Amino acid sequence: MQTIFITGGTGYIGSRLITALLQTGDYRIKALARKGSEHKLPPGCEVVIGDALDASSYASATQNTDVFIHLIGVPHPSPAKIAAFETIDLVSVQEAAAVISDNHLPHVIYLSVSQYPGRIMKEYRAIRATGEGLLQSTGARCSFIRPWYVLGPGHWWPVLLMPLYTLARLLPATREQSRQQGLVTIKQMIRTLHFAINHPPENGVHIYNVPDIKAF
Repeated sequence: MQTIFITGGTGYIGSRLITALLQTGDYRIKALARKGSEHKLPPGCEVVIGDALDASSYASATQNTDVFIHLIGVPHPSPAKIAAFETIDLVSVQEAAAVISDNHLPHVIYLSVSQYPGRIMKEYRAIRATGEGLLQSTGARCSFIRPWYVLGPGHWWPVLLMPLYTLARLLPATREQSRQQGLVTIKQMIRTLHFAINHPPENGVHIYNVPDIKAF
């Protein structure tokens, strides 16, 4: 039985991932939550009270962990939240990298973002790219999940953009961008994360871009 430590377990993706993993009965799940937010975690996981922005508050709970899953991020990211990307997304992954390195954890899964170049959300993409680099430097095997936008409950508005995506796929100049920054579903994300847990890279890094996620 694998022991999995999850940050961001109270969030949109994390709570659904924990529920899906617990239904299999094959995992011991430890989930980080701030004091007062533990009730937001799905029942059945082990609650670790701590702060994702302070590694010392949860480092001891990660010892002997098989998979560290880092899902912390500003909800509903937008260009207006650049400061929060730096104070939350970046700081949390810096702290996570320290824990992973100090405890010699073997496998980390990181919720990143599509790194297809462009001006849209470039600051957010830069922060996530920095996070990938920090985690690679720990020596752990790394699985990077790179969605663009994840459709699901409370996150359906991009469906209105589907005609634009259809048009973009028809034009050679925008075809690849529409592939790499396409929409994925929450079910596809959970399946991708589940696959990544059970198929760590033999060494180095494995990247799941949008076309890979859509295949699940």
